Amino acid sequence: MASVPVHVVTGFLGAGKTTLLNRLLAAGGFANTAVIINEFGDVGIDHLLVEAVEGGEPMIELSDGCLCCTVRSDLVDTLFQINERIEAGAALDRVVIETTGLADPAPVLQAVMATPGLNERFHVASLVTVVCAATGLASLEDHEEARSQVALADRIVLTKTDLEPASDALIARLAAINPLVEPVDAAGDGFVLALDDSSLAQARPAAGEPHGHHRHHHDVNRHDASIEAFTLTHDAQITAATVEMFADLLRSSMPRELLRMKGVVWTTEKPDRPLVIHGVQSVFHPPVRLDSWKGREPETRLVVIARNGNRAHIEGLFAAFTGQIAPDRPDRQALTDNPLAIPGM
Repeated sequence: MASVPVHVVTGFLGAGKTTLLNRLLAAGGFANTAVIINEFGDVGIDHLLVEAVEGGEPMIELSDGCLCCTVRSDLVDTLFQINERIEAGAALDRVVIETTGLADPAPVLQAVMATPGLNERFHVASLVTVVCAATGLASLEDHEEARSQVALADRIVLTKTDLEPASDALIARLAAINPLVEPVDAAGDGFVLALDDSSLAQARPAAGEPHGHHRHHHDVNRHDASIEAFTLTHDAQITAATVEMFADLLRSSMPRELLRMKGVVWTTEKPDRPLVIHGVQSVFHPPVRLDSWKGREPETRLVVIARNGNRAHIEGLFAAFTGQIAPDRPDRQALTDNPLAIPGM
């Protein structure tokens, strides 16, 4: 069964998501795309503003609530309907979900990852967050949803810069919340936003990061007070069971603090085929294998987005599971086989 990529387009109220979506659709190459439009309120309007793609799947409007809460079941039902069309022979290259501006995108990602029958057909390929140059800073300061949208993003697109250039304060705030993604200007020359699987398969380091043995990449000068994004890397093969135990410990001990973890693992079982893992809070998509490293040097590279100052703790756990020696830190066996350990801790 071929897995269909799902791309989520999010951004706070008025950021310009529908305008960006129209621009993507008009650029071509989206004929075999199902577009799900989420709207808030009894009477939907945004779907009327989205231009249908000739030969494409019908636009699907989800109204009467927020996609991250009351409409979540409708999203699942809609994806099952799309799956039925695929099984009936419909050609589908991707699904694009535009969320309401008030949505925390985490439950949207979880709906795709955790629903039996859907996580075999669909996988989350990217989360695109749209940020208005004029109002983005105020939204980030005042609304947790806006900060979550930026923190979880694989790509950040600045809009309305033709009306008001993005301020240094906005750029700095975006970098503090998500230092691993460099914003791109939708009004810039040659702007292209390709929707593909690259964001899931590649965990990209921040600019200027060094390379060395057993690296833990992060920019200590660019962290939000409550949300931190960093990468964990390991340049030797590890077993699939090792990364599974590491992920299980994280999601059981910090389900609220772990916002997202994604990346590729260099395993001893199939060293020539990267193992892709992807989790949002306590929900993880079933691991999948890529065909090859596509010319890249094999290594384990995981992007982690967490909050409440847990970076050092997560890095320590990763070091213990991958066998890095430190006299003041427990090893993997002590973490997993300790008879005095409290379950879930």
